[in-house]
Amino acid sequence: MRYILTCVVLVIGFSNVRAQQNPVYSQYLFNGLALNPAYAGSHVQMSLTTQYRNQWVNFDGAPRTFSISGHTSLLKERMGLGAMITNDEIGSYRNQSIFGSYAYILKTPAGKLSLGLQAGFNMVSADFSDLNLFSQGDASFGGLDNKFRPNFGAGAYFHNKHFFAGFSVPFLLNNSLSTDGIESALGEIREARYYYLYGGFLLPLNRTRQVVFNPALLLRAQEGSPLSLDVNAALIFYEVFSIGASYRNIDAVITYLDLKLSDQLHFGYSYDWTTSDIAQFSNGTHEFTLNYRFRIRQIHGNAECPSYFQYE
Repeated sequence: MRYILTCVVLVIGFSNVRAQQNPVYSQYLFNGLALNPAYAGSHVQMSLTTQYRNQWVNFDGAPRTFSISGHTSLLKERMGLGAMITNDEIGSYRNQSIFGSYAYILKTPAGKLSLGLQAGFNMVSADFSDLNLFSQGDASFGGLDNKFRPNFGAGAYFHNKHFFAGFSVPFLLNNSLSTDGIESALGEIREARYYYLYGGFLLPLNRTRQVVFNPALLLRAQEGSPLSLDVNAALIFYEVFSIGASYRNIDAVITYLDLKLSDQLHFGYSYDWTTSDIAQFSNGTHEFTLNYRFRIRQIHGNAECPSYFQYE
């Protein structure tokens, strides 16, 4: 059984590598820097976020992703700087990345418009030395193989206290994601360019804003792949607690919650019910998010990004 599951992981894992470089986060609303470099500086304060995603629980060798990101605004909120480190593993394949982000922030009567750039690199590697699926004499799967891949991307982001929207192309270069072992067995796997378009509203349901409705959409378009659409709907209570649900047309139904543990600390959790064929092998997907904001400056009436209950 382990042999069969490992084979399935390899086939599905490398299919995912062929399809996309960036992990799919269910809590994308809580970490916009994972989607768009123009998000840098949108919190005004220095913001640090960690995310952990354990996909397809009980599926041996299934994807696991850990990321840490931080960003802040500078020069009287006219500029944002950020960085993100990601470790994404699928079976014996690993994709590690470090990217820095810069955003130029324009203040308009309607809200803030940010134009962002990011640059960095991916380090892809594969270690098949512990697998017994292939001939012991096959040098293609004989050990650790590393490849270094630089890349860059761009995006735009607009927000005020009631609305947010963004568009980004996170990785513009069509780099090869293959290691020598993978390429010899499956052919070259090149990174297809893909695009994010997303937006949402904060709609108070009463005058005191004790309950706020937060609908949102995320569209992923990628060369050679079907369109992926996330439809989100959440209720935010007393600016300290939110619950929501999402539908992803490709593979999942999602529930999520967010807790404001203090003025600076937030915790988020989501669970994905897998709707694709892989559901028979897994017990869904868990994702955890922790966000901390360093109160190092006073905010003078300027709207922060309208996530994590920032309404003004």
